[in-house]
Amino acid sequence: MTRATAAACAFLMLTASDDGAENLSGAGLRWNGAVAVDAVVFDWGGTLSVFVEAELVDAWRLVARHLDPAREDEVTEALVAVEEEFWATTATHQRSTTLPKLLAAASERLGLDAAEALLEEAGTRHLDAWTPHIRHDPDAVPTLRALRDRGARIAMLSNTHWPRPFHEHFLERDGLVELIDARLYTSEMPFQKPHPSAFRAALDAVGVDDEARAVFVGDRPFDDISGAKAIGMKAVLRATSSVPGYDVEPDAVIDDLPTLLEVVASW
Repeated sequence: MTRATAAACAFLMLTASDDGAENLSGAGLRWNGAVAVDAVVFDWGGTLSVFVEAELVDAWRLVARHLDPAREDEVTEALVAVEEEFWATTATHQRSTTLPKLLAAASERLGLDAAEALLEEAGTRHLDAWTPHIRHDPDAVPTLRALRDRGARIAMLSNTHWPRPFHEHFLERDGLVELIDARLYTSEMPFQKPHPSAFRAALDAVGVDDEARAVFVGDRPFDDISGAKAIGMKAVLRATSSVPGYDVEPDAVIDDLPTLLEVVASW
């Protein structure tokens, strides 16, 4: 029996033995008869998927080579800078963007006369460079299934400039699509986390009106934890040394997904 399966079994026994277990049907999860949870919303990168130890510059170099081989180093540097500037906006205006917009901004900065078709081809090369690195946590499927078995609605909210089909391909490949009721990508939204509207959009997508009856799980203290808590959600931090810290107190800290079942069952 895997650790994920064992945790799921323990989780089911805890909830089933509760005196109020008969109230679970159609009313979300009730942990030890105390706290009702209607939905659990997950971050994607570093939470449901494994954190990628890859160099951003490598993916952008392939794009630069396609856009202007004679200026490869210069174009690569500009592309990296534009992306870094975009991610820094999580601490300022928090507006979302898309991969085509990033490519267009870098091209304009360099004075490149890049047609839309060329930018689209360059974007494909960027995504292709990431493809070999993307895999989901093997505990994701059993954890999501255990939550759904107890009546929780599941959503995913990801800060990304990648298009929906790119993410969906990997979710389908690894069997997660049918376990996630709503999948939200900020490349399709006006704002990114930690903007309140991003979290509320996720709750709206799974029909939750009361923020206190929802849990957010993510690996970024600022984007995920502070944003979720700011609108009244419970927040669980999936700890990692790869993400900058922030002065915020999560409701719980986990090192792996199976522990989430134990944590929520203890509330």
